[in-house]
Amino acid sequence: MFSALFPEAEIVAFDVCKGHFPDSTDNCDAYMCTGSKFSVYDEVDWIVDLQAFVRELYAREKVFVGVCFGHQMLGQALGGQVEKAPVGWCVGRHTFEVIQPKPWMTHFQQEYNLLMMCQDQIVELPPDSTVLAATADCPVGMVQVGPRMIGLQAHPEFPVAYVKGLLEERAERIGSKKVAMALDSLAQPLDAGVVGMWIENFIRSHKG
Repeated sequence: MFSALFPEAEIVAFDVCKGHFPDSTDNCDAYMCTGSKFSVYDEVDWIVDLQAFVRELYAREKVFVGVCFGHQMLGQALGGQVEKAPVGWCVGRHTFEVIQPKPWMTHFQQEYNLLMMCQDQIVELPPDSTVLAATADCPVGMVQVGPRMIGLQAHPEFPVAYVKGLLEERAERIGSKKVAMALDSLAQPLDAGVVGMWIENFIRSHKG
């Protein structure tokens, strides 16, 4: 899905769930942490190791982009706190307001629409962080930590059909009313291309 979102990027996958980590923080120009069925506060060996790796990336001022679980990992690893959100599941299309515009947000728009599929959220920010975008059900929708790390709670990489399948599969867990509203929201336009461009701009402008 990320290869489709960033067709010109050379993406190297590291299966950290199986203990496959880069040999060095210099292996790649930038690092991206994707979504996961796990929670960042789970006491699992690879999650503990990933937190340590993210802290090393931060110390060495490497470029990092976290999406959903990766966004939460950024918060948890660097001194913030992640918990189950008080609003419960956030699913379907959500509208985020940019509250801290950045130069890399070219073709700027004040709001953007993306798909969500999460229960956990950052509830306490780590030091040296700025909230860049928010929505009512997700106050930390996009965050920057330090000069070269950003996180997004929503999923610019998810196709609508994939989210539809997840909603139908998880209807009992999420709740039928919330799933019905989320399914209806999938007919509305998304800004995945715009946000994807922002991410590319962020990486290009900070990886030097």
